Amino acid sequence: MAISTKKTVFLTGATGNMGRATLAELVSRADRFKVRALVRPEERDHPVVKRFDGNPAVEWVWGDLTSTDDMWRGVKGADQVLHIGGLVSPLADHHPELTMKVNVGGARNIVDAIKAAGQAETTALVYIGTVAQTGHRNAPVHWGRTGDPIKISRYDQYAVSKTEAEAIVAQSGLKRWVSLRQTGIAHPDIWKTFDPIIFHNPFNGVFEWVTVGDSARLAANTCEDAVPQTFWRQFYNIGGGERLRVVNHEFAQITARALRQKDAFASYRPHWFATRNFHGQWYADSDRLEALVPFRSETLEDWAHNMVAGMPALVRLIARLFPGAGRARMEKLAKGPGGTLNWLASDDRGHIEAYFGSREAWERLPRDWADFEFRQPSRAVSLLDHGYDTSKAESDWSASDLSAAAQFRGGTFDGNSCEPDAPAQFRCALGHDFTMTPRLYLKGGHWCPTCMTDQASYGANNAANPFFAQVWPDCD
Repeated sequence: MAISTKKTVFLTGATGNMGRATLAELVSRADRFKVRALVRPEERDHPVVKRFDGNPAVEWVWGDLTSTDDMWRGVKGADQVLHIGGLVSPLADHHPELTMKVNVGGARNIVDAIKAAGQAETTALVYIGTVAQTGHRNAPVHWGRTGDPIKISRYDQYAVSKTEAEAIVAQSGLKRWVSLRQTGIAHPDIWKTFDPIIFHNPFNGVFEWVTVGDSARLAANTCEDAVPQTFWRQFYNIGGGERLRVVNHEFAQITARALRQKDAFASYRPHWFATRNFHGQWYADSDRLEALVPFRSETLEDWAHNMVAGMPALVRLIARLFPGAGRARMEKLAKGPGGTLNWLASDDRGHIEAYFGSREAWERLPRDWADFEFRQPSRAVSLLDHGYDTSKAESDWSASDLSAAAQFRGGTFDGNSCEPDAPAQFRCALGHDFTMTPRLYLKGGHWCPTCMTDQASYGANNAANPFFAQVWPDCD
């Protein structure tokens, strides 16, 4: 009897946007892969299940990320885990306790299952993080790279959970792990999004998008034998590169052109949109991932064309001929719970200050697009200072490197060990003692676990932590 040489891949999040595209991509490579796809039992009738049910390349794991037994069944004997699943915004922010249980607990359960199965040396773990971990990055600090400070936007429980989960993976002790921080995914169903989170995103903010197809190709490509060993035990930003770096108002115009709309902004008013506190950046280092595991093949124009082609004909017609027809509907959304206009009406000072700076700043915003300044931030790459020589290989890190970087964070390094994956002792500027691997600290941009996910401490850290202060000013 011939022994199968196919790799077994355990895929979480199989019914989500990136997960379903990744499942399809892996199935298209059925000569090399067999997929175990995690699906919650209540989703047995999901279209993804119906599409692939009976396919010999797919095995369903009916379970949940919060179950240790389910993770064991998924991980046992798997060559690789693609951990894409989890609760995402806006749902994640509405259910903070569940978000922590699923996103943080799920990552811990997967790591524990790999170890319990005796596969720490053999099973590779690909973890999908998020650009939300580095938070609000409006110009002039709109260029970012891994190793920049973790700085979570206020009220962003999703980013809190993903930051803690990333630390679990990076300090797991597994031989092969990687954290891929996902940016905004352009997928065919974006047009269906109808949530107040639409108005949290500044029109002059930036995003380096990636299409769902390219994200799926990346995930599948990490499972191939051609992946170099240098790829593992690192942090990467997933981005589409130069062609997919846009200002948010440009993204709206790309969508409008695909719909053949004359006015991209007819359904909105400029003062409905926040000016800060929403994640997004252009990546100075996203080409690094493309060089190691090539995956890019699509543009935003490709995505927009495919999205419009998948819309019902009547929806396309209304959007093209009556672009302002949805204005009343969108204004109602902005005035509803979680909407920006709702915060103003109820004088919710916390949200107003977080997303606008102040009520006075909001009052100064133009009420008509003719008066709105459509900004173009600098395309010249600008890097933040990480407090040490970032060109050094991990094997060359010294105690002086760790000490200098800790001092730049307003803290101290209390030890001599410089092994990249051996926990070292640190103290933060606010006096918290903690252990962390130098790799997570320097390459991942993590710092004090107490302060890092506590936005209330950011003001104090800004005053005492020059590293963090580079990204704390609320730039418009």
